[in-house]
Amino acid sequence: MAAAAAKTAAKPLAPILQDYVDMVLSFNSKGSLKVYPGSPFIIQRLLRDRDKLKLFELHPTDSKTLSANIAQLEVGRQVAVLREDGFEGLKKFLPPPQRRAFVLSDPSYEIKTDYSRVVAAIADAMTRFATGTYAVWYPIIPRPEAHDVPRKLKTLATKAGKSWLQATLTVKNSKITTDATGEEQRPGLPASGMFLINPPHTLKAALQEALPQLVARLCQDRHAQSSVEAGG
Repeated sequence: MAAAAAKTAAKPLAPILQDYVDMVLSFNSKGSLKVYPGSPFIIQRLLRDRDKLKLFELHPTDSKTLSANIAQLEVGRQVAVLREDGFEGLKKFLPPPQRRAFVLSDPSYEIKTDYSRVVAAIADAMTRFATGTYAVWYPIIPRPEAHDVPRKLKTLATKAGKSWLQATLTVKNSKITTDATGEEQRPGLPASGMFLINPPHTLKAALQEALPQLVARLCQDRHAQSSVEAGG
């Protein structure tokens, strides 16, 4: 049993997970792991010279912080931080002159209307630029609006005749429990998902290899699991 466990622990990471780990390490000095780059920093590192990145942040304090962080990159006009509603701001950039674009939408969902607005924004974007790749992050929580997001996006992609991919990762039970003193214990965010329209054709196989490894490393109880579904 011990030998088997050692073999499992020594199994190399799936390529896309190793790429991610290497990316995070590249932002840190050797032997240190203090800096965690957010998605804007990671995406900028992957840009080609001719690519442009538009970042939307409506909250004034967060927008100021984001602008200051991006300024550290010293990349000039390649990255622009816009203090505006991303759902509306996206419209003026589609279709892009290059006829190629990747749109990542990961709202906070702190406002209940974000659930319906993200679906409406993707629907509008697809009418402007049907061949773009669209990725939407959403929380998996016991709210009907949250469950509506992937269902509506799947319907949208199917009606448009576009390929789609849905991936989910659960790390623990989502139920509210009580401790020994009777105090309510909320689970936080136990699971989340990504829904992509026009995904790269290699992504499904890559996630099928990577997500079980994340489950094994991040699981907090027996409810941990992952799923990958694709269509179109």
